[in-house]
Amino acid sequence: MKTIHFLFVGLIVLTAAGGSLAGQAPTLTVMTHDSFSISQSVIDAFENQHNVKVQFLKAGDAGAALNQAILSKNNPLADLFFGVDNTFLGRALAAGIFQPYASPLLAGIPDQFKLDPQNRLLPIDYGDVCLNYDKKWFADHDLAPPADLSDLIDPRYQGLLVVENPATSSPGLAFLLTTIGVYGPEGYLDFWGKLKRNDVLVVNGWQEAYWGHFSAASDGDRPIVVSYASSPPAEVYFSEKKLSQAPTAAVVGPGSAFRQIEFAGVLTGANHPDAARKFIDFMLDRRFQEDIPLQMFVFPVNPQAKLPEVFVAHAKVAEKPVQLTPAHIAVNRDQWIREFTKAVLR
Repeated sequence: MKTIHFLFVGLIVLTAAGGSLAGQAPTLTVMTHDSFSISQSVIDAFENQHNVKVQFLKAGDAGAALNQAILSKNNPLADLFFGVDNTFLGRALAAGIFQPYASPLLAGIPDQFKLDPQNRLLPIDYGDVCLNYDKKWFADHDLAPPADLSDLIDPRYQGLLVVENPATSSPGLAFLLTTIGVYGPEGYLDFWGKLKRNDVLVVNGWQEAYWGHFSAASDGDRPIVVSYASSPPAEVYFSEKKLSQAPTAAVVGPGSAFRQIEFAGVLTGANHPDAARKFIDFMLDRRFQEDIPLQMFVFPVNPQAKLPEVFVAHAKVAEKPVQLTPAHIAVNRDQWIREFTKAVLR
């Protein structure tokens, strides 16, 4: 009986570590943030093509998930990681947890998205964080919506803006970086001081800001919110009524948005590195890329991917988004957040 017991326990340990029993497909584990979503039919296509089972390990928001991947680097919890964006790219690469992989699909991806020359992290999608506003509110109040960041400090917009805390929110951090890109490290705190005097509301996360205070999506009284340039098509897509126009609009003029790019990479020490590389290829190919917009409401990096009609009709891409280098962000991010917290929240 003891022999049978030890054999059974050993099989459980092998399977938990990503191994497989005889005749069973190996399990590829993908670690990601909680916002990741893709159609099951798309995953089924990969599994059937490569005789592998895909398992997703959601590990909190992007920062928390990356921290778990770093802490477990000597005994990785997954084979690959999806969800590092350019605000955390420097930290992720410095941790040395990804192995290089030059996917052949990279040849069709625009250079603007390729931020790691060693291809340890490969771009998968992108989105522009920017101001969104409630069209009806501004029409009812006979007030022009904001055209850029400078409008937000005008007394006419007092008490109208809700933003996310950059210490606890990815879009909040992106918006903070937008202000740094526009006003510089020397001037951004002055801008935030003026926003504070103009009664900006700072909340912990996007959901609280958008669904709790934004007048177009809740009973809140703030008609301007920090969200995404792809939020208007989401409003149309999920509306119970058929809409010809989005009830919200995004501010995407020059210097009004920060471009977030999300990456995936094969983890060093992966149990199934070959399958992980095949999944990276799959993520860059058209089937996966064309599923991204209506699953995560961001844009595919593959220009051959066809956008859904609701994106074509209602989504906008920022004209000249703010883009700070990952190295610059990595060196200064914590200091910028501390300075923001002291100047705005205390």
